[in-house]
Amino acid sequence: MSDTIFTKIINREIPADIVYEDELALAFKDINPQAPFHCLIIPKKAIATVNDIGKGDREIVGHLYFVAGEIAREHGFANEGYRVVMNCNEFGGQTVYHIHVHLLAGKPMGWPPYQDKLKRTNPIEA
Repeated sequence: MSDTIFTKIINREIPADIVYEDELALAFKDINPQAPFHCLIIPKKAIATVNDIGKGDREIVGHLYFVAGEIAREHGFANEGYRVVMNCNEFGGQTVYHIHVHLLAGKPMGWPPYQDKLKRTNPIEA
């Protein structure tokens, strides 16, 4: 896997507004926020997509969600509620191929969370 913008943030080659860091993960504010509070939580280990998570990565992935809860409590919106999202590949909305959790908070979240931009034939109906 080649370096991504997230690898460059981990290596401090480009700046980011970091809100959390430990030995396994780094969290920083999204540069294009979709909520009053929107940060990305990334593993320091480069894993391209959800499809690439191996058995040995389970602790890392679980840790990303643990960190989301920690950040929610620290920033005071844990009780009010928040959304945690991980996208996978193009149709899932993934744009950086280094897994990451979006933590969104500070407003009520609707459902469904998106507008369909791409029309795709359902393979089950085809």
